[in-house]
Amino acid sequence: MIYKIILFAPLIGAIIAGFGWRIIGDKGAQWLTTGLLFLSAILSWVVFVQGAHEAQAVHILDWVQSGTLDAAWSIRVDRLTTIMLIVVTTVSALVHLYSVGYMAHDENFRENESYRPRFFAYLSFFTFAMLMLVTSDNLVQMFFGWEGVGVASYLLIGFYYRKPSANAAAIKAFVVNRVGDFGFALGIMAIYFLTDSVRFDDIFAAAPELAEMQLAFLWTEWNAANLIAVLLFIGAMGKSAQLFLHTWLPDAMEGPTPVSALIHAATMVTAGVFLVVRMSPLMEYAPEAMTFVVFLGASTAFFAATVGLVQNDIKRVIAYSTCSQLGYMFVAAGVGVYSVAMFHLFTHAFFKAMLFLGAGSVIHGMHHEQDMRNYGGLRKKLPYTFWAMMIGTLAITGVGVPLTHIGFAGFLSKDAVIESAFAGTMGGYGFWMLVIAAAFTSFYSWRLMFLTFYGTPRGDKHTHEHAHESPMVMLVPLGVLALGAVFAGMIWYGPFFGSEDQVNGWFNGAILMAEGNSVLRDAHYVPTWVKLSPFVAMLGGLLMALWFYVWDPAMPRRVAETNRPLYLFLLNKWYFDEIYDFVFVRPAKALGSLLWKRGDGDVIDGSINGVAMGLVPRLTRLAGRAQSGYIFTYAFAMVLGIAALITWMTIFGGAN
Repeated sequence: MIYKIILFAPLIGAIIAGFGWRIIGDKGAQWLTTGLLFLSAILSWVVFVQGAHEAQAVHILDWVQSGTLDAAWSIRVDRLTTIMLIVVTTVSALVHLYSVGYMAHDENFRENESYRPRFFAYLSFFTFAMLMLVTSDNLVQMFFGWEGVGVASYLLIGFYYRKPSANAAAIKAFVVNRVGDFGFALGIMAIYFLTDSVRFDDIFAAAPELAEMQLAFLWTEWNAANLIAVLLFIGAMGKSAQLFLHTWLPDAMEGPTPVSALIHAATMVTAGVFLVVRMSPLMEYAPEAMTFVVFLGASTAFFAATVGLVQNDIKRVIAYSTCSQLGYMFVAAGVGVYSVAMFHLFTHAFFKAMLFLGAGSVIHGMHHEQDMRNYGGLRKKLPYTFWAMMIGTLAITGVGVPLTHIGFAGFLSKDAVIESAFAGTMGGYGFWMLVIAAAFTSFYSWRLMFLTFYGTPRGDKHTHEHAHESPMVMLVPLGVLALGAVFAGMIWYGPFFGSEDQVNGWFNGAILMAEGNSVLRDAHYVPTWVKLSPFVAMLGGLLMALWFYVWDPAMPRRVAETNRPLYLFLLNKWYFDEIYDFVFVRPAKALGSLLWKRGDGDVIDGSINGVAMGLVPRLTRLAGRAQSGYIFTYAFAMVLGIAALITWMTIFGGAN
């Protein structure tokens, strides 16, 4: 029963707030949805602390049954589920509470009373869809939650529907994710075709057989396990904004800041990582596919970190940080240390949600100014927000005591990922890309802090003079998330990255590391310089940021002018949007214009409609004249008809 309450409480809140807000009122809708999310979060922590035994299914109802396809709606209960439950519900509950303050003075509410209740209904619906995804017991149910999250994100990203940029961002997120979702759907179809089931237990049991099968696809033969793993990962690429399918993520910042925290911290973007980890029993038999995962994850971490170096919008800096950190998670999963991927997902949820909500507090205090070049000297104006952002920055950059288990959450989980990358597949490429990304992460994170809170005020003087701290309802979530950003890594280091027996015992079958997979064990015995490299990279990034933005503030401009092509290359995000616009968008528009003007205009309107508009009226007028109303006219027509019939039968009817 407790799992059903966790799952359905957000849905109940979404329905009542969305359709019954006139009865319970605006405030009632806000506090009802927030209260139900806190109920789900508290119960999620209860089941997480209690621990999970071997995987079990809580049956809800029979859903899709057709032939051998049996996709019952069930809640899969294991350690992976409980981890995702606390991540999703905790962040979502705090985002709901934060939104009460953030949306309180939204000017759009004056013109539309349903504005705020609708926003909270969308948030709760998003949370329900995400819970559907992480509690699924089969791939069809997971795909239902997967698409539900996509719909909810479309509604939330485009919530400011009067802004053309918000509408464009929502459509872009929806369309780009459909590309990945098509790969996910093909993977599900291939699994059902080969195993005759979509249930996880059946798929996992058949994984060794899939590794021996061949499957014809795109005019050639593929190893079934590798092909399925790649198709599933393509779905994960879209949802988790990996390289080539990442372009929707920064544009999604057009939504309200609480949406950015909810989507980009711990929920939607981590769905792809969760998918790969959930399918670990299959992934272990797909080594080529996992090498591809490592390569793309490491490349994404590096790419996003380089772009984050030069962004000026405070939310876009954090968005590219999210993209980069997701690359870390995929590298850990790709080398086969799934527990470490979940470790970084777990810690990242706390400090990234806090960074986004802290950025929202800055934007709120600065009257919706988002350009960091117009900030400066805000630490005395926004003291609580400053310390929250400072803790988040210490966590994401990886500050801690080297060679110990003492440090902020990101220090422990990021080090675990980098050590695993060195010990695993493509050790050299994955390791160095992540270390370089760690240095860049430190630089742009401290750049954000120095530009925002240090130095002298820049930009509009009136805005700075009236900058103010956020209300307590927005600061409390920051304080709670700060606890996770400080202590989550130290408390749960052992279960996620301890000995093999400790990790396997804690996850209790929720993940599978095959007998030949020794990366977790080897990661603990990497050279000392490997263990120190993330800390050295963090210090290097910090010193560069101090040099550029504290000791010599004129340096960034000189470097940008000296390296103008490189600066523009990074500022324009490697020109991915421009390339996609040239290769896909413009040809699609040209084809649409051709079909419209030549197909619809010339062929349909000019020919078919021309015949219809010309011939049909003439025939209609002729038929109208035949309706004279005189009996002899109709009798004459009957005689002509009989004569024509007799003539036909005489000539062609075989009469002798």
